[in-house]
Amino acid sequence: MKKKVGIGFLGTTLDNVGGRENRWKKWRPTVAACWQDDFKFDRYEIVYQLKFKGLLDQVVADIKEVSPATEIVLHQVSFNDPWDFEEVFSRLHDFAGDYRFDLDREDYFVNITTGTHVVQICLFLLAESRYLPGRLFQQGIEAKKDSPKGTYTIIDLDLKRYDPIAARFTKEKNQGEQLLKAGIPTKNQKFNALIDRIETICLRSVDPILLMGRTGVGKTELARRIFQLKRLKHQISGGFVEVNCATLKGDAVMSTLFGHVKGSFTGAVKDRSGLLKEADGGLIFLDEVGELGLDEQAMLLRAIEDKRFLPLGSDEEVKSNFQLIAGTNRDLSRDVAEGRFREDLYARINLWSFHLPDLKERREDIEPNLEYEMMKFSTKTGKKVRFTQDAVEAFLRFASAPSADWNGNFRDLNAAVTRMGTLAESGRISPAVVTEEIERLERSWRKPVETQLGHVHRLLGVRAQEFDMFDLSQLESVLGACAQASSLSEAGRKLFSVSRLKKASSNDADRLKKYLARFGLDPKEIFAKD
Repeated sequence: MKKKVGIGFLGTTLDNVGGRENRWKKWRPTVAACWQDDFKFDRYEIVYQLKFKGLLDQVVADIKEVSPATEIVLHQVSFNDPWDFEEVFSRLHDFAGDYRFDLDREDYFVNITTGTHVVQICLFLLAESRYLPGRLFQQGIEAKKDSPKGTYTIIDLDLKRYDPIAARFTKEKNQGEQLLKAGIPTKNQKFNALIDRIETICLRSVDPILLMGRTGVGKTELARRIFQLKRLKHQISGGFVEVNCATLKGDAVMSTLFGHVKGSFTGAVKDRSGLLKEADGGLIFLDEVGELGLDEQAMLLRAIEDKRFLPLGSDEEVKSNFQLIAGTNRDLSRDVAEGRFREDLYARINLWSFHLPDLKERREDIEPNLEYEMMKFSTKTGKKVRFTQDAVEAFLRFASAPSADWNGNFRDLNAAVTRMGTLAESGRISPAVVTEEIERLERSWRKPVETQLGHVHRLLGVRAQEFDMFDLSQLESVLGACAQASSLSEAGRKLFSVSRLKKASSNDADRLKKYLARFGLDPKEIFAKD
């Protein structure tokens, strides 16, 4: 049999009930813990403060009277303020760290009935985190009985023994994840893991969150749902403020974000609080944060760190306790290296950064997202719309194929559903409507490729279809170098600057001329003169 060891704090109120007559009539938790008929401690460890040594001596003497077999061990601690959470936790943490637990021979029970509320909370936290590796021992007064022994309950913090409680926590966590995913049953494992991590971080941290990803991947929608989750968990009381930094120019940047005072610039006819102030107590989403200028970045950094900033034209600082989510489709690390984004601000907002994948990286999730977009369309228009079986199969085959680029991500999918839903006759999207939409999407996705291969399409025209994309991409780079050179020779020296050093003699112009000939291109078409 393992020994039963109790660990408790001397209560300066409940354990102190006055003279001898009152002592044996009143319930005193520390004495009562060792006075139970069906539960006997082999050893009881009392943590106490030196200034209450007189009370301690009396309590120890009374324990020996009611339970002579219980060994009493004393541990002195010192608090300047027993209501100072940091100080109390530090002292009790030190006590737990110094204590030599023998889990093979002893069972430990942490009494959370005595001491200030701060002491009780700290003891609970130390037990829950296993710094005090024991079960909780909680006492109370017997209902309708004037008994100095009272009652006791032993609580095991292993939630596996409490299936209903554990199930409730799991259910609430799943609800949080589903809220962040808009209730869409995603199948992509990486995306599900990403949402799980975001849910954990946003509920445990008030530090900035950086959402990265291409336009249309859902950064704004996710930011709104993070706000809703924090609001649901009572972590914020203010509202949600959203601003696209790419739309702000000139004085409007400072004024919109930080506010201004009347007369600070032409057109400032009255004071303006600014969006950071409007987000006080809430959450602000700064989309395309990489578009801010260096001056605005400096002010934003101070506002994040100090929760203070100066409105434009003001000498008085404004306070705002906001939480920040930033969004960007830029490579901010590259912008830092090139001097377009402040390194200190990037370090501050990059503490928790998450890259949202493109829709084409989550092709298995296209079907549930299609259903979600259909539901949104019906809610928005009040018009119930459905695909025919042939139509939905045709659209999903196209949408999930490797050739589907989805350059605009979910914006493309939303636009496609809006168009098909609008054109649906009698609420049914037909294969003909789907075919028309597929052709429209394919045309829109070709435009970026043509833009990237501008030199190629200008010089080759329809002949570009005769070559692989790999060759065309390389040719575009070569033609780009030619466009920046005044002659075939100059372009050749630039293009072959490394390999030409390894040759005894080189004819860069001739090498480049032969390369261009592979595509039927004459240097005279490219250079005005050689």
